[in-house]
Amino acid sequence: MVTRAPRRNGSERSAAASQPAGEICPKFHKTVELVGKRWTGAILELLMGGPQRFTALRVAVPGLHDRLLSERLKELEAEGMLRRHVFPETPVLIEYALTEKGRDLEKVLAELHHWADRWIAAPAAERRGRSS
Repeated sequence: MVTRAPRRNGSERSAAASQPAGEICPKFHKTVELVGKRWTGAILELLMGGPQRFTALRVAVPGLHDRLLSERLKELEAEGMLRRHVFPETPVLIEYALTEKGRDLEKVLAELHHWADRWIAAPAAERRGRSS
């Protein structure tokens, strides 16, 4: 399926809206590829609540392994969506926090929650827990 941004009026017309039929806006595609990577949404969601340490992130997302968490954090940092703060203590303490760019996804994530609540069934294990 090909996605095109809706046409806007006058000066609000975006580059995405001017894409010929059948083409994807490269910025949209890059954004979906970045945010849509496995575990990235969960990491962003957790960081919306405030700065987190590596271990807290790993524990909060069942199935997320150290190597993949480290990779996702580096990708988000490279995109300027989060910052890594190192506290010079022994042992070294590192916290991850969203930047303004990362926080700007808050409304987008809220809309995804809204959509998921409406259209996505809860995993079987979660449904069993609710019926107890």
